[in-house]
Amino acid sequence: MTAGTRPRADTREAIVAAAADLLGSAGAEAVTTRAVADAAGVQAPAIYRLFGDKDGLLEAVVEHELAAHVAAKARAVRDADDGDLDPVEDLRAGWRSQVGFGLAHPAVFALLSDPVRAPRSAAARAGRAVLAERVHRVARAGRLRVAERHAAELVHAAGTGLVMSLLAVPVDDRDLGLVDTMLDAVLGVVLVEAPVGRGDAGVVPAATLLRARAGDLAVLTAAERSLLVEWLDRVAADRS
Repeated sequence: MTAGTRPRADTREAIVAAAADLLGSAGAEAVTTRAVADAAGVQAPAIYRLFGDKDGLLEAVVEHELAAHVAAKARAVRDADDGDLDPVEDLRAGWRSQVGFGLAHPAVFALLSDPVRAPRSAAARAGRAVLAERVHRVARAGRLRVAERHAAELVHAAGTGLVMSLLAVPVDDRDLGLVDTMLDAVLGVVLVEAPVGRGDAGVVPAATLLRARAGDLAVLTAAERSLLVEWLDRVAADRS
């Protein structure tokens, strides 16, 4: 079957697979329209028709590479909700999984961490959404010392910085003990020792817990819950 008679879905799959191979073996600079077209057995115009431009193609590759990983993380969050997995341990497992993915796929990680590309990347947003859900479970358990968004941003920033630092070191010289050490440092900042209600956790952790469970307050109207959430967000964000 020639490229001209190949079904559109098959053509797209062939192009993405070829681009993924080039990305993994030689980095983003190797993913040129000509190189991808030659590797996929298609004409260059097919790439422009399907992906618009090189950025569109790279985004498709990132989504392809991340799809199984993000789906597995989402399943883990659902399994944690359905079972008895401690939300903090679930967050730890997610951290290790994400760091492992970054180290195993440095070219994809570089694209996801690009400050210009990441804000418009659907794949990056999907990963951040899974992290936010994990942090939300910690908040609902009464374990957060800070606002959910602040905690999620701190975990994300620390993880990104850690992977970048490790990738800059030759594989044999990497100190993988930093993976847990860094997370312990972050959790020391965002967690309280015991769930709210089992000690003097303070006002902010209590506000964060109530904020996480505001949707459960059926006794309030939607407008009242919205106002309560606004107040609680202000309390949780207070650094004084």
